[in-house]
Amino acid sequence: MTLSAPVSVARRREVIDALRRGTVPQASLDLFAVGLGRFESALDEDLATVTRGGAAFHAIRGDYGSGKTFFARWLTERAKRAGLATAEVQISETETPLHRLETVYRRLTERLATATHQPSALRAIIDSWFYTLEEEVLDGGDTDEEDEAALAEAVDALMERRLADVARTTPAFAAALRGYRRAVAAGDGATAEALIAWLGGQKSVAASARRSAGVRGDLDHFAALGFLQGLLTVLRDCGHPGLLLVLDEIETLQRVRGDVREKGLNALRQLLDEIDAGRFPGFFLVITGTPAFYDGQQGAQRLPPLAQRLATDFTTDPRFDSPRAVQLRLPGFDLPRLGELGRTVRDLYQEAADHPDRVAARVDDRYISELATAVTGGLGGKVGVAPRVFLRKLVADVLDRIDEFEDFDPREHYALTIVDSELNSVERNAAAGDADDIALELP
Repeated sequence: MTLSAPVSVARRREVIDALRRGTVPQASLDLFAVGLGRFESALDEDLATVTRGGAAFHAIRGDYGSGKTFFARWLTERAKRAGLATAEVQISETETPLHRLETVYRRLTERLATATHQPSALRAIIDSWFYTLEEEVLDGGDTDEEDEAALAEAVDALMERRLADVARTTPAFAAALRGYRRAVAAGDGATAEALIAWLGGQKSVAASARRSAGVRGDLDHFAALGFLQGLLTVLRDCGHPGLLLVLDEIETLQRVRGDVREKGLNALRQLLDEIDAGRFPGFFLVITGTPAFYDGQQGAQRLPPLAQRLATDFTTDPRFDSPRAVQLRLPGFDLPRLGELGRTVRDLYQEAADHPDRVAARVDDRYISELATAVTGGLGGKVGVAPRVFLRKLVADVLDRIDEFEDFDPREHYALTIVDSELNSVERNAAAGDADDIALELP
């Protein structure tokens, strides 16, 4: 595969450096996203719907190693390019239980990002919102920029109109925003920071800061959805037409106590119902889970109303799966796809190599297929868990050496070795039963 468009030096370096370390790049995933092209058109339609004030939902389905997290981050990049804010929240039994929506909201604000701001972008977004309101008031021509008191009053009035729907159900959100604006205007940085933290759902915010804004207590489960509604309003007004929220690894619900599991499933059903009711314009929710979660009695099937909302027919050939369906099935990696991924990364590396001809000659398509087969064999034949190790070996052990050493030939001088200490827990389990050092001679 040859990359069809020029790639900047910075983007190429970011990707190659991350693969060399054995990590997933934080950006530019589109450069080596293999097998996701069939979803692009439908997901772009969803993003367009969200930017127009609609809402969207998808449940990503795949076994461990099928690339669910990669898919979610790839979609996140597309969402940012469409102007949306994004957040990825990993559901866990202890840190982020799904049945406590106030905790999910807090994690959302901690991981909130835009194309120009890294997490947490909450304060930058709120500051941008107030700036937008001021500009709108001044553009109206009825307020003098030099009259600070009149300007502040006009901005407050406009803010109240924008938050009217939210204030009816969650008046504390609007009150905290007013308090934050007053604190900034007064130069009270400590109170402003505390109120931003409270708006983000953080606990243990100073009582004095809360009193200054006329709010009390901490965010609870029932107010969390109101705060989400308020956040969407702020985002929309300051140039971000929506929010993509990814709830990753939702299958962890299967491992919690029965009553907690049912509360979590019901919270998800409630969230889907609110989306369908139109409460969250500009909201795109994505969840990821294993087939066992969607089909098993310890997962979605335990709550029939939720199972009905997620129901998707997978009895046909996977090649006829609709990318518009509620559930999107990821087929996972096989050796041909792993080889395609390797060729894509080689081509990306070659464009920036000091000796591109040498790279092309010594890492041909056949060698990449052989390396993919060898790495998979070292991981118990499980292709789904092989991509990270495969790409790290390809970049750090093969491509770098070819580019740096004129006489290095991987067929002659390199024997693949997989060491237990370089594997994560999933990879280690796949390789279980093998010796710590597995020397595999490539043909």
